[in-house]
Amino acid sequence: MAVKIRLRRIGAKKKPFYRVIVADNRSPRNGRFIEEIGYYDPNEEPSIIKIDAEAAKKWLNNGAIPSATCVKLLEIAGITK
Repeated sequence: MAVKIRLRRIGAKKKPFYRVIVADNRSPRNGRFIEEIGYYDPNEEPSIIKIDAEAAKKWLNNGAIPSATCVKLLEIAGITK
């Protein structure tokens, strides 16, 4: 089973809000997930990024693969380099 760290879109039309989740790579974008580790709000200026660093590091050490967007968010949050 491959595990990914990715975004789950919630919020209204034209007002996106994302939760950062850990999910099996076979599950759909807004489907079943293992754990929610943070959120990302692009509507604010500057964008709000809150990620639980401990949980993110735990999942990365266990082999979770972040999506391209999550790699950038984790770098901005100061969790990875």
